[in-house]
Amino acid sequence: MDANDKKQALRMIPYGLYVLTAESGDGQVAASTVNWVTQASFEPPLVAVGVKADSGAHSIIKESKVFALNVLGKGQDSMAFSFFKPVEREGNSIAGEAFSSGSSGAPVLANALASLECRLVETVEIGDHSLFVGEVVDAGVPTMPDGRPDDATLTLRDLGEKTFYGG
Repeated sequence: MDANDKKQALRMIPYGLYVLTAESGDGQVAASTVNWVTQASFEPPLVAVGVKADSGAHSIIKESKVFALNVLGKGQDSMAFSFFKPVEREGNSIAGEAFSSGSSGAPVLANALASLECRLVETVEIGDHSLFVGEVVDAGVPTMPDGRPDDATLTLRDLGEKTFYGG
């Protein structure tokens, strides 16, 4: 297989941007920008997210069995970049972003376009990422977007020509 062709073909898959959040029993919060996300079922409502196996979020989600996907909106580029690197909890904020504990116990970012709180129902550990499948147990959309909801979502493409993940 040609390595460059593989890389380019995989980069042609469109990705939305989300901040994945989880909290451990001792109050440690993990938050990271992710983009390998898809809806996996209507009934029950399931989403799947790829999480790097050596990340702090990975171990916290396995322990807590809950996580939140905070959907980023157009213009929230700086928030996406803030969570590309490890961050620390500062009271009720992470990387300067306020959060509250959702009904599932997972941290929900106050300024996210939308949020999906999930209960972990399946984990597939293969490769350098694990696939976490979560049942959506709560959702929030503080302000309904105009037009198509997916047009309001920040995408990896919105971050510029040199920002890629995957391949």
